[in-house]
Amino acid sequence: MIAGVTPGARSLVFITRHTRLGDVDLRDRLWEFYRRAYANNPLHPFTELVNRSEFDECLLNSTNRVWVVWEGHRPVVMTLIATDITATRWLNPDYFRRHYADRMRNGLVHYVMWVVVDPDVEIRGANIALAKEALAAEARDGALLVFDMPDTHQPTDERGAAALMLRMARIVGEAELIPLSAQRFYALDFTRVMAVDQADTTDPQVRSLN
Repeated sequence: MIAGVTPGARSLVFITRHTRLGDVDLRDRLWEFYRRAYANNPLHPFTELVNRSEFDECLLNSTNRVWVVWEGHRPVVMTLIATDITATRWLNPDYFRRHYADRMRNGLVHYVMWVVVDPDVEIRGANIALAKEALAAEARDGALLVFDMPDTHQPTDERGAAALMLRMARIVGEAELIPLSAQRFYALDFTRVMAVDQADTTDPQVRSLN
């Protein structure tokens, strides 16, 4: 047990930290929690959800830090921070080697791979308590902690969830919020073009090009 969270009238609430989580039963429980938490997220054209083999690989990787808030025997919040971004598929190490060479060389570019919260449980202060524990470890390292979020939580660079992260980070140390990049998803819709083509081929006045 890492730290307690004020439980009020609820069961005992506490935080655990894991590296290389070899307990299969515990991984199964965390996987079911992970899936249940993501199932309630808004639908997007992309997905950040990892599959089971990727999930296990992440929890077995000794360079990853896994933090879990428990209410009794039930996981209610979980985050995973990668301390070796070359082992992830979401960040481009070459970008950080170019722009943050010293940090990369010293293994100090870290990445928040996920934060999941049980939608059916409300524990006052659990998210903040977990953030303090996890961010305090990053502050002690002097890490550049990279995170991303969909525009439903961060429509602009101002305010939003990123500003909340910054406020929590400043509880444990000096921190600066640096916007790195934005990504948008587009689609080319050929449905209308196909309809026009079909209309042309059924028009008796259309001349054959053969």
